[in-house]
Amino acid sequence: MEHLITSKERSDIRWALSDAFVDNEVDYAAIAREIEKFDPETIEEILFSEVAPVCHTNLESTLPAIWSCFNKEELESDIKHMLSLRKNSSIRKMFDHLLIKWLRYRYKYIWVEIANNLKK
Repeated sequence: MEHLITSKERSDIRWALSDAFVDNEVDYAAIAREIEKFDPETIEEILFSEVAPVCHTNLESTLPAIWSCFNKEELESDIKHMLSLRKNSSIRKMFDHLLIKWLRYRYKYIWVEIANNLKK
C-alpha cells in the first residue's frame, strides 16, 4: 500500500524539488536523499505538475532571479495559487496540461538525475 503524503510532506517535497531550478550547481543526490522515502511516480508527478510550472521560468531567464534557493513560503503560495486556478478554470487546466507535457520534455534530465540518485 502506498504511503499517503501529508500536506507538510508534500510541501517538503516541493521545496526539495525546487532546488533543481536554481541558477547554480544542482546537488541531485541531496534532492534524492530528501525525497527517497516516497513513491518515485508520485515524486515525478509533483515535479512536473506542481513544481516545474512555477519554477521553470527561473532557468529560462537570461538573468535568473533565484540562484541559491526559492523562498519556501512563496513557493508554496505560488503552487497553491496555480493549482487553484487550474481547478477552477477549464481553459487554465487545458493550458497547464500542454505546459506539463512540454516541461516533461524540456526538463526530463532533471528527473533522470534525481531518479539515478534514488536508492534502489
